[in-house]
Amino acid sequence: MKTPIVPVSAHPKWYVIDATGITIGQVSTNAAHVLRGKHKPDFSGHKLCGDHIIVINVEKLLIDPKKAINKTYFNHTGYLGHWSKTPLGKMMEKNPAKVIEIAVKGMLAKNRLAFQMMKRLHVIVGAEHKYAAQKPEPLTFTI
Repeated sequence: MKTPIVPVSAHPKWYVIDATGITIGQVSTNAAHVLRGKHKPDFSGHKLCGDHIIVINVEKLLIDPKKAINKTYFNHTGYLGHWSKTPLGKMMEKNPAKVIEIAVKGMLAKNRLAFQMMKRLHVIVGAEHKYAAQKPEPLTFTI
């Protein structure tokens, strides 16, 4: 019995998301959707078929003031009692790119491909990025 021929997917495309005035959830769900490759007709869960995502203007995300106080990020060093919690507002001041990275990582599948998918996510503070040679297209939100 012959196995079906699986078409080889083309090179990954590059997309740009401008996060100005958009919530964290909208940016991260669309980024995770494209990184996983679910927008393509030849999607398969066991192979890397997603595209590259560039997220710019991360410091201008739309955040509810109540959420900036109540949402906390936890970090543990591995030693007993060495854990810290950081509210979202302070995390946005210190490292706003990490907020999107944590959100997208939590939305990806928990398998061996997650690390490779996260390498295709490029989060940049500010409007200028160094990926102009790849000719990224603006991503319109579908979800």
